[in-house]
Amino acid sequence: MAATLEVESTLTDRYQTTVPESVRRVLKLGKRDKIHYSIHPGGEVVLRRATLPGGDDPVLAGFLAFLASDIAAHPYRLQAVDAGFVQRLRDLVSCMEVDLDAPLADDDE
Repeated sequence: MAATLEVESTLTDRYQTTVPESVRRVLKLGKRDKIHYSIHPGGEVVLRRATLPGGDDPVLAGFLAFLASDIAAHPYRLQAVDAGFVQRLRDLVSCMEVDLDAPLADDDE
């Protein structure tokens, strides 16, 4: 019988915690992955890596299906993106810094 590995983590003042590295490794968790909690009557909580049915985001899947059907029905509407437009977009966002790992502000929760 395999030995049980036990690990701990601490809650912050905002009730957040870091999933210990050993747990992330076992569950094959990456950044932005979701965790599913099963809460049993006796107070035991089991967590596992959450998976969406079929592994797809239902909103994204619907949007991609819409795009595919629209492109198939109206291929003449497709236009190339010119270099000037790409540069304009780069200029608009060049001063923006985004840290996807930063904690959320109180307003964002």
